[in-house]
Amino acid sequence: MSDVVSRFMEYTKIHTESDYYGLEGTPSAKREFDLANRLVEELKKMGIENAHVDEKCYVYASVPASRGCEDLPAVGLIAHMDTTPDMTGKNVKPQILHYKGGDLTLNPEKNIVMEAARFPELQKFVGQDLVCSDGTTLLGADDKAGVAMIMQGIEELLQENIPHCAIRIGFTPDEEIGRGASNFDVEGFHADFAYTLDGGAITDFEYETFNAAMAKVTVNGFSIHPGTAKDKMKNAILIAMEFNSFLPPMETPGATEGYEGFYHVQEISGKAEKAEMVYIIRDHDMARFKERKATMTKAAEKINRNYGAGTIEIDMNDQYYNMYEILKDHMEIVHLAEEAMKKSGIEHPTHSPIRGGTDGCMLTYKGLLCPNLPAAGYNAHGRYEYAPVEELKTGVKIVKNVVSAKLVKEVYVK
Repeated sequence: MSDVVSRFMEYTKIHTESDYYGLEGTPSAKREFDLANRLVEELKKMGIENAHVDEKCYVYASVPASRGCEDLPAVGLIAHMDTTPDMTGKNVKPQILHYKGGDLTLNPEKNIVMEAARFPELQKFVGQDLVCSDGTTLLGADDKAGVAMIMQGIEELLQENIPHCAIRIGFTPDEEIGRGASNFDVEGFHADFAYTLDGGAITDFEYETFNAAMAKVTVNGFSIHPGTAKDKMKNAILIAMEFNSFLPPMETPGATEGYEGFYHVQEISGKAEKAEMVYIIRDHDMARFKERKATMTKAAEKINRNYGAGTIEIDMNDQYYNMYEILKDHMEIVHLAEEAMKKSGIEHPTHSPIRGGTDGCMLTYKGLLCPNLPAAGYNAHGRYEYAPVEELKTGVKIVKNVVSAKLVKEVYVK
C-alpha cells in the first residue's frame, strides 16, 4: 500500500493544467485524461470495478455500504484534477524539504527562496517536512492533495475493513477555469450529499462562498491622427482608465480579506480605437453583490453621458452564488464535517468564508449539497505553493472519518 505523500507527489508530476483558450467543451485540454485514466486504474486495483472516466474526463466510482450500514446516507467525495493556468504545471519536480525556520530555499541553483517575511504562516511548520516544487512551477496541491487524500483514504478504509456508509467518488476536470461542475452527473452520482476536498489549512473547513459575476467592458473610441485630434479623438484606453477610476480603489483583492468583497480587473487590452477590460465582481452578501453590479452599470452610464451613447458597453453575467444560502438549512452536513475533523486530531476546527469558488458551490445549486473540506495546500497558484506532510496525513484521517458508519450514525442520523 502506498502512502498519501508519495501518491500526491506522483500526481503532481502529471501535467493536467486546464486551458482558458483550449478545446471547446470539456475538458479544455486532453492532457487532463492522463491523471483521470491513472485514477481509474488505481481504483480498480483497490477492487472498485465500477470506476470509469467518461468522455468529458469526469471520473466516477462507488463503494457499497458495509453490511448492516445500507440505511445510512451515501456520502460523496469530490476533488478536481486540473491545475490552474495562472502558472505552469508542466514538469513539476516535487521535493520534500525539512523546514528549520527562516527563509526556505526551493532552488539553490536559481536562487528561488520562499521568504519567511512574506509568508509568516511558515512559522507554524518549524521542524516539519513540507512538499514543495523546485520553484520553477507551481506544485499542484490545489487540488492534487485533495485527490491523493481521497484515494489514500479509500484504499486504507477498504484494507482495514472499517464499517462505512455508501461512498461516491468523483474527480472533475477544468475546475480552475470555472467548468468543473458544468457536466457533473449529479443524478447519476447517487449521493445524498458530498464534500469537496479543495481547501487550505487542515484545521479549516468551509461552507460559505462569494456571490460571483463576470463583466466584459468594451470601450468604443475614435482614432484619428494625433496631430489633428483636437475635439475629435476619443481615446478608448484613457476612457477605460476613467471607467476604472469610478470604482472604489480600496475594494480590490489586494486590499480586502474575510467577508470583504471586491472588484478585480483581470484583463485589459486595446488601442485608441477600442479597448476591452474583463472584471470579476465578488461579495458574500447578496445585497452588497447587487450593489456592486449596480455600481459598474452606473459607471458605464456616466461615461456614456460624457462621451456619447455606446461608448461603454457592459456584458455582465452571474457565475455562482453563496452556497451558505442553501446549506444553512442543512447544517447537519457541516456538523458531520466538523466532527470528522475532531476525530482526526483537530481539537478546534475553524471555518472561513471561501474567497473564491469551488465545484461544491456550483454542485450545491445543482442539487448536491457540498461543503468544502481542507486539502492542506498553501500559497496556491504560484511557485511558492506547498503542502505540509503531517497535514496530508491528517487529511486521510478526515476522509476515513467522514464516511465511517459510526460517526455518520452519531452525527447525521438522528
